[in-house]
Amino acid sequence: MHSKRGASIGEALSYLLKRPMKASQFFISTLKEAPADAEVVSHQLMMRAGMIKKLGAGIYSLLPMGLRVVRKVEAIVREEMDRAGAIELSMPVVQPAELWAETGRFEKMGPEMMRIKDRHGRDFVIQPTSEEVVTDIARQEIKSYKQLPKNFYQIQTKFRDERRPRFGLMRGREFIMKDAYSFDRDPASAKVSYERMAGAYRKIFDRFGLTYRAVAADSGAIGGDLSEEFQVIAATGEDAIVYCPTSSYAANMEKAEALAPQTARPAPTQAMAKTATPGKSTCADVAEMLGLPLKATIKSLVLATDACNKEGEVVKTQVWLLLLRGDHDMNEVKVGKLPGLADFRFATLGEIDEHFGCKPGYLGPIGLLKPLNLVVDLEVAVMSDWICGANEPDFHTTGVNWGRDLPEPALIADLRNVVAGDASPDGQGVLAIERGIEIGHIFYLGTKYSLAMNATFLDMNGKPSFMEMGCYGIGITRLPAAAIEQNHDERGIIWPDALAPFTVVLCPISPDRFPDVKLAADTLYADLIAAGVDVILDDRGERPGAMFADWELIGVPHRVTLGDRGLKEGQVEYQHRRDAESVNVPVADIAQLIKSRLTV
Repeated sequence: MHSKRGASIGEALSYLLKRPMKASQFFISTLKEAPADAEVVSHQLMMRAGMIKKLGAGIYSLLPMGLRVVRKVEAIVREEMDRAGAIELSMPVVQPAELWAETGRFEKMGPEMMRIKDRHGRDFVIQPTSEEVVTDIARQEIKSYKQLPKNFYQIQTKFRDERRPRFGLMRGREFIMKDAYSFDRDPASAKVSYERMAGAYRKIFDRFGLTYRAVAADSGAIGGDLSEEFQVIAATGEDAIVYCPTSSYAANMEKAEALAPQTARPAPTQAMAKTATPGKSTCADVAEMLGLPLKATIKSLVLATDACNKEGEVVKTQVWLLLLRGDHDMNEVKVGKLPGLADFRFATLGEIDEHFGCKPGYLGPIGLLKPLNLVVDLEVAVMSDWICGANEPDFHTTGVNWGRDLPEPALIADLRNVVAGDASPDGQGVLAIERGIEIGHIFYLGTKYSLAMNATFLDMNGKPSFMEMGCYGIGITRLPAAAIEQNHDERGIIWPDALAPFTVVLCPISPDRFPDVKLAADTLYADLIAAGVDVILDDRGERPGAMFADWELIGVPHRVTLGDRGLKEGQVEYQHRRDAESVNVPVADIAQLIKSRLTV
């Protein structure tokens, strides 16, 4: 777990401070209510704070306030990537399809990758990622081991045609991403590059002031055999993060291993019996009716796999029956990695009826009409006296035992999602689960792409060798949304200093009526600008309540209020966005106080 405040952004953010910024010169557009289609907090608050504006489904304009946040994210990412030795370039958003055909991903990527044709009918893609393009650059430009290692990165627009774009910038179709790609001469040096990027990512997220976890992850469509996700901890997170509180073990739900039970299977104590369960088609309902724990039941999941010819026609279908404990859920990623199940689908009602002679809800492995492939979860393999469907409506079979009522299972595997309290795979305690939002992902790819695209270099012996690769992504526009999910209250956003559109806001009360207020605000503003502080002066003449509400909604971390009465006593009010009350500070001390409180 990390929750650290980081180092100074320094020169990388100097462009944000080049000219003074007053609210009357800027664009501030806040809303009292969020649009009806804004479902999650970050989407609601970014819309209300005037940071984004919807153009189409999953497509948003970044308004000036939101763009400042994104530019700060980019600056920190760029600074740490450069420090880690990566070299920036920029690759086209529109890419020729033939590159993607070399790796087979033009077909495999599915409908999320947008495919287009130019006026000549040639196929192109709008990049969702750039492994093919960067590998093409490397195979043309890197000829010798003397040119390695190399790590190229870009901060560039991506497009993924999400079936259901939602949650604003959290799951949009167009987004900005930092993607990097390392090239090395052998696996050992490639893993050094991987660890260098893992360290750079920790520095980046530490500097953002976010609470996050780095967790072992499945590589998914990118490929490779070593992968970590960086997850911002948030109660509203889409992802389940599995970790051991007493060790360093952490993984996402797809990757987390469920260990085989250490206890031997108990001996049977019941006779197998067909038991009436009228109208009870779920494991929970059956367990409740029979007065037994849910973990005594078995759920039957029926899958199918299709073998196709070159024309894409199905020539053979295999049906699979997976058995899991009634209180457990199938892990589709684990199942998809089993031999023969790489492209599984759920069986049709016709296929189920053909093998079981019964509708779902009452299925079980006993008395099948046709043989199929049986796969049993590790937990199920050591159960006795269990309950399953009887392949007849309104009936279940109780007291089922391996060896006596069914042959011992031939294929036993980890099929399920872990649950809190399971043993940690490292043997150092038990697992806990919390929610997270993925903001970064790193992969060791090996030669997956260099082999497919014949990206070679001459090694020390003058022989061609395939480049070892890694890839590393950060969701630039997703990260601010994740930060808001972790940092907000009923009044609005609470930005960490490193991410705030402005770090400090000065709020003079009625400066047009009180010349001393205007003079003090202008003087403090000039002092902070000279000190390199990212400050905005609210000179709009708004009433105090409306002015404070705007900046609390926008989430500026530090606020100084200057009023005539306080100035006559030599005081101004300082309040951090997380504080319930303001404190009085002598005018002479306020600039130094602010500088001492800043964490960027």
